[in-house]
Amino acid sequence: MTKTLDDLRRQAKTLQKTYEAGDRAAIARVDLIKPRTGVLKRADFLHVVAQENNFASWPELKAAVETHGMDRAARQQRLKIALYHGQGHVVQRLMTDMPDLADGAFGLQVGLFDLDAVRSVLADDPAAATRQIGPRRPILHLAFSKVLQIWPERQADMLAIAALLVEHGADVNDGYPAEPGSTHLLSALYGAIGHAGNMALGQWLLDQGADPNDDESLYHATELGHADGVRMLLAAGASPARTNALKRAMDFHNAEMVDLLLDAGAGPNEDHGMTALHHAMVRRVPPAMVQRLLDAGADETIRRQGVTAYSMARVYGVGAELTDMLTPQPLGEAEHLLAQAAEGVTPACTFIDPATIPEIYRHLLHDILHKDDDLAHTKALVAIGIPWDAPNGAGLTPVQIAGWEGLVPVLAYFLSLKPDLSHVNGFGGTLLSTIIHGSENNPNRSGRDYLGCLRLVLAEGVALPRRAIELAGAPEVADLLAAWAAAHPGQVVEHGIA
Repeated sequence: MTKTLDDLRRQAKTLQKTYEAGDRAAIARVDLIKPRTGVLKRADFLHVVAQENNFASWPELKAAVETHGMDRAARQQRLKIALYHGQGHVVQRLMTDMPDLADGAFGLQVGLFDLDAVRSVLADDPAAATRQIGPRRPILHLAFSKVLQIWPERQADMLAIAALLVEHGADVNDGYPAEPGSTHLLSALYGAIGHAGNMALGQWLLDQGADPNDDESLYHATELGHADGVRMLLAAGASPARTNALKRAMDFHNAEMVDLLLDAGAGPNEDHGMTALHHAMVRRVPPAMVQRLLDAGADETIRRQGVTAYSMARVYGVGAELTDMLTPQPLGEAEHLLAQAAEGVTPACTFIDPATIPEIYRHLLHDILHKDDDLAHTKALVAIGIPWDAPNGAGLTPVQIAGWEGLVPVLAYFLSLKPDLSHVNGFGGTLLSTIIHGSENNPNRSGRDYLGCLRLVLAEGVALPRRAIELAGAPEVADLLAAWAAAHPGQVVEHGIA
């Protein structure tokens, strides 16, 4: 049965009643959304219901249902999500089932690169080019759409739409708040290059005067798996200073991008918590990259929070090839124990006081998970008393990081320690949703075993929200979740983090 607005209002009323009565399931639903602190009002429960139906707010859901009816509105909302995340099989299925799904929805027509529809709308209503639709104006719907990954043959139409929008007043430097109320904007250029990997639109925006120094594009261009975006932005005048792009390129051991950024003036001794040389030890970069940093003026005597790059090398267990490139420095007592753990040594009855660990090492366990294939270093750290279920600065616990990385042996080890499987991280995700997110967004996802990770956590009995099945972007993940739900219906919940 298709839900009506009255049905949705009744859901909110029931949720409020059960929440105020102390029902644990209702409290969990509200806590996942966190509508506000303090006493909740009816509008807050309407907001929760809207979010559970994939709408940003109750007014947005109400307007969509009043205009199109719930079934069509829900499909349009699912299409928006699929376009933003590049879920090609979902886009194709929705458009096959309902070819006219985008009719009357200008943002969707722009995001689908439907040139004829856009041209027709602008002919009748030129102001539509600059009218906000949801959180973004049309040029942002264009820039953040990943439809080119699905239909690359639409590139010419996409560029024609961009020109039409600008001709009718759209701003190539338009942006929308990174978070509600934030003054930091995510630009159209970032959407094209950093989010959608759309090099053609990125170059077009730059040619039309888009600012390459938007505090986002250069940093995220390092994550594309190629240097085209970095080269394009630098050629347009992007400055790598204070962007942290150099260290992000080092995360992927991309020597070409590191060279480009250093040649463009990236400072190896800039801080951001640690220098590039410190960061090189955390990420275990190749020796040639360390030498390149040293040649560019990286100063190995700089201490961050009292710690040298040499100390980082020993504590992170980078191996003799890297460690020997640096001048030896004395280690503190806590550093000595951590360095022993990096070598797989755990002296009997020896434990470390976490309070004595330098702040720069607070997330050591989290940092090494995706590199420690044999688990020896991880197990040694746990053995000497490093907290193994504490969140890092992003609220991610080690077991969640193992899941996001798609590493079955590491995940299995942390599951054996009986971590808190209900923990919600700083991104609003649970262990299950974090694994699903990694399967779609981890730059290193190729070759990782996300299906194996999902089987492990589902076997542990974590709840399987129905929305997780509906929103999963990787077809094989969606299929696994659907099959598991059919085999274990009692594990499926109607609400929860997807």
